[in-house]
Amino acid sequence: MSANLVTIDHVSKKFCRNLRRSLWYGFKDIGAELTGRQRGHAKLRKDEFWSLSDVSFNVERGDTIGLIGRNGAGKTTLLRMLNGLIKPDAGRIEIRGRMQALIALGAGFSPILTGRENIYINGSVLGISTAEINRLFDQIVEFSGIEEFLDAPVQTYSSGMTVRLGFAVAAHLDPDILLVDEVLAVGDEGFQRKCLNKIGELKNNGTAIILISHNMHTIATFADRVVLMDAGRHSCFEDVTEGIRAYRSLFVDEQDSDIQEVCSGNDEIRFFDVDIPKRELAPGDSFSITMKYESQSHFADVEADLAIYSGAESGLYFQASNKAHGKELTLKEGSHELRLEIRDIPLADAPCTVAIAIWSKNRSDLLFWWRIPARFSNVPHSTGRNFLPVAYVQDGQ
Repeated sequence: MSANLVTIDHVSKKFCRNLRRSLWYGFKDIGAELTGRQRGHAKLRKDEFWSLSDVSFNVERGDTIGLIGRNGAGKTTLLRMLNGLIKPDAGRIEIRGRMQALIALGAGFSPILTGRENIYINGSVLGISTAEINRLFDQIVEFSGIEEFLDAPVQTYSSGMTVRLGFAVAAHLDPDILLVDEVLAVGDEGFQRKCLNKIGELKNNGTAIILISHNMHTIATFADRVVLMDAGRHSCFEDVTEGIRAYRSLFVDEQDSDIQEVCSGNDEIRFFDVDIPKRELAPGDSFSITMKYESQSHFADVEADLAIYSGAESGLYFQASNKAHGKELTLKEGSHELRLEIRDIPLADAPCTVAIAIWSKNRSDLLFWWRIPARFSNVPHSTGRNFLPVAYVQDGQ
């Protein structure tokens, strides 16, 4: 039995820029299908363009594919075809197993019905029996965190509450395949972490996941492979780092080609001249990184996350942030220098990866992301003490 749950085989899709002409083309194509005539998929008609062109890849059980690219590259078009909302003009898509789509959370809810009623209706639409919904009901409600509003009409919910309920319903129905389109950018920080933990749990249980995100920290954390979309065409990367580097290169001018590994997620700030004094470290050493930045805005209450993963990135050694250790970080307007440091790292004889992410206030925007390979040698620490990781942040002129 094939392990492939999703097969995308030479799939292409075209759209028309002119609404009136698009309606006419649609009418002609429906007529051609009804009469058994060929629709002529290979050629573009006036005002048409390829949103997707000859895309092929497979997704196996337990696989997580990071689908990345610029806005308008064709990512959401592909997910809509996988979800059955639109048909490809050429090629074939095969789906094996139950699929859930976290694309527009809560879009199918009735505003005049209560949250409780919408849980049952939404589950029924997805083919889930009432008995199964009864079994999962308490878990869904607890995850959503809207217990006291459960019997209020959904039209009285805030957008964040609606998203909470939508994610809770979709993620608890044990899908074989999960489609996620940037929905993790919504909600508060605590709920985002719950969502990420739930996706990690589904992945460990064998769910195949296709994840669209502009957050490269999320892609690096969960993706096993990367598919980069650009103007409807695709490139597949077995190495996630290479895929992220290729994504970043789409936004880098030729003069910046030496810093293509640096991922900046905000147009108002640019990081450059990244300096790492050493990557071969002894137990108890400090890992530091210095970078320059130019900012058009003043970013107060910034959070810097520093995490060290095992060499295979199958486990997290530890994670620290400036907020966890009571250190305030501000990125000032203009040209400045920033130094990040993890002190007294208690690792020995370990290849590892250091991941650094810098977030604006309340994690509303990812300002910087980089993943750096390093290694700790098996050299005894001179003091023999046990140290805890500390994130140290210094902002200089």
